[in-house]
Amino acid sequence: MSSVALSAIHAELCRLQQEGVEHVFVDESTLSLLQPVPPQQAAPVQPAVTTGTIQELDALIDSKQPPTQKNALPASTTSRTAKPIPQQAPEFELPDGDPDTQLAWLQDRVENCPVCNEHLSEDGKVVFGSGSLDAAIFFCGEAPGTDEAIAGEPFVGKAGELLTKIIQAMGLQREQVYLANILKWRPEHDKSYGTRSPTIEEMNFCLPYLKAQIRIVQPKVIVALGNSAVTGLLGPDPGRRMGSIRGTWHQFADTPLMITFHPAYLLAAESDANPNAKKRLHWEDLLQVMEKAGIPISDRQRGFFLPRHR
Repeated sequence: MSSVALSAIHAELCRLQQEGVEHVFVDESTLSLLQPVPPQQAAPVQPAVTTGTIQELDALIDSKQPPTQKNALPASTTSRTAKPIPQQAPEFELPDGDPDTQLAWLQDRVENCPVCNEHLSEDGKVVFGSGSLDAAIFFCGEAPGTDEAIAGEPFVGKAGELLTKIIQAMGLQREQVYLANILKWRPEHDKSYGTRSPTIEEMNFCLPYLKAQIRIVQPKVIVALGNSAVTGLLGPDPGRRMGSIRGTWHQFADTPLMITFHPAYLLAAESDANPNAKKRLHWEDLLQVMEKAGIPISDRQRGFFLPRHR
């Protein structure tokens, strides 16, 4: 297996780990490609399925990667090195006026922020946020992905499509909630593919922008999607695990904050033996959000992802 392919697997495992995935399923034939093959002897291929923790597979891949070669990628595809982040976060006061005026002023400031623009990729855009100023629910992610950076809108990739369906299952439309990320640009990294989670320094820089959005929208509930978003909102905690904190209430910007899985985690869980188990946990979190926001819940909604009795 090539070093580029191994690096791609490594990056994906890191992303899954950030979203709370603790185990992955790997075919034995795939796992054998990561193991040394004795001379003159082919690696055995078994039809069984192997499981392992993210940490175990991550360490295995790291041990198989050859030393990085300078200029291994063509210059046109080599990603830029991330630039330093100022320690001083932006300071500003929202202007007087109605919410529409304030949000328009804030969006102009963010989209013209020198630091935000300095970290954009060649075809990337600042991703401010979108939705209703009357939204009762404010969905918050950690950072835009590739699709979002190109579109300049949050949650438009596969995970975004799933989030839209989840919002509809809540009896709402995407235009009735507010969607934003803490970081307003797609995080740079030293690979020509994939994504990485934002650093706490990056998120801390953009946090005043997010707080201003929340102050303008004044939602009844904030929903933190994924572990990285939780870190950005509540601060780092090495002992924090999504499995134990999801479904719990916290406070951010004087607003009730619900912690739950990122839609990308639910997509990754599709290969689980019982993917509905993770979906049900996520949905239980959102039922709490609906109750807190005063959104009516039908019996049918309460029964989503529960086993059907014949």
